[in-house]
Amino acid sequence: MSTIDHTSSDLGLDVRPMSGHIGAEIHGVDLRELPPEAVTAIRSTLLEWKVVFFRNQPLTQDEHLAFARAFGEPLPGHPTLLPAFPDHPEILLLDNQAGGAGGGNKTGGPMIESRWHTDVTFMPEPPMGSILRGVVVPPYGGDTQWTNLVTAYDELSLEVRSFIDGLHAVHHNDLPILRGEMSGELAQQFAARPLRSVHPVVRVHPETGEKALFVSPNFTSHIVELSRKEGGHVLAMLYEQLANPAYTCRFRWEPDSVAFWDNRATAHLVPTDVPKGMHRSMQRITIAGEVPLGADGSRSYALVGGEPAEA
Repeated sequence: MSTIDHTSSDLGLDVRPMSGHIGAEIHGVDLRELPPEAVTAIRSTLLEWKVVFFRNQPLTQDEHLAFARAFGEPLPGHPTLLPAFPDHPEILLLDNQAGGAGGGNKTGGPMIESRWHTDVTFMPEPPMGSILRGVVVPPYGGDTQWTNLVTAYDELSLEVRSFIDGLHAVHHNDLPILRGEMSGELAQQFAARPLRSVHPVVRVHPETGEKALFVSPNFTSHIVELSRKEGGHVLAMLYEQLANPAYTCRFRWEPDSVAFWDNRATAHLVPTDVPKGMHRSMQRITIAGEVPLGADGSRSYALVGGEPAEA
């Protein structure tokens, strides 16, 4: 049953929620021709469901960029040196065969360990959102999963929420490497520019006012206020919480599918089940965000590799 409001109904949009807490497909819209009212309706649906999906959207790279610009400023493809397109430096290639950062190698196997993560949190101003377009999609396998970090926070006990509201964590671009080794060139590119930032463990969403967990196994290093041992236990508990299947949705990709997620309120999981030898190629644009604000009123700041956040 759709939770779509009257304005969206007038536009002919059909919003189909995918799970109890996160994810909705939006039908009845052409992303190449969006009136301002449709942009407003899509943003409203994104804020409610955290990630929205579109089918049958044969976008060119220019049209992909135009769609992103309707919601904010597209960023460079990646703050490290991962491959982007020379004519479209805002678009990051995620490809398991063409040398992109696709989480796979030429046989379809993963190059890096897949862990829940929010995009680019090692920067002091992580992206507001990410828009991923399916270009080459295997006939099966390769689904992506998202989790609602607002629900994950809300479902913690009051005592735990009160404790973590005042904590801060270091995030860095030191990926956990599967089998101890990434493709040599990609590993050098990703680590060529060390990046570290301090973020609140709980951030306040700038548009909804909701509190969300803001840690993830991929990029969070440690909690500033605790010893490494203490912080490790706290982070393990929070990682288990955010990975609860009850807070997640799973998207079955098709060619010309588009996923648009709120990077301030979600984490996602890169698939590792692409069948051996099959090709999966995606293109991603990230949209500029703001300096996160913590539940305690603190603001994120850079440690290494970024401009310090202004007070």
